[in-house]
Amino acid sequence: MKYLPKQTGQGLVEYALILVLVAVIVIVVLALVGPAVGNLFSNTINSI
Repeated sequence: MKYLPKQTGQGLVEYALILVLVAVIVIVVLALVGPAVGNLFSNTINSI
C-alpha cells in the first residue's frame, strides 16, 4: 500500500473539466439562441 500512487488531486481536476464543459455548452447555446431572444424582446417593446 505504501507504493501506490496518490490520487488526492484527481477529483478536483475532474470537477474542473466538468465545469469547463458546462461553461462551453452554455456559451454555445447563448450564442445560438441569443439573437432570437433579443428579437423577441424588441418586438414586445415595440408593440407596447
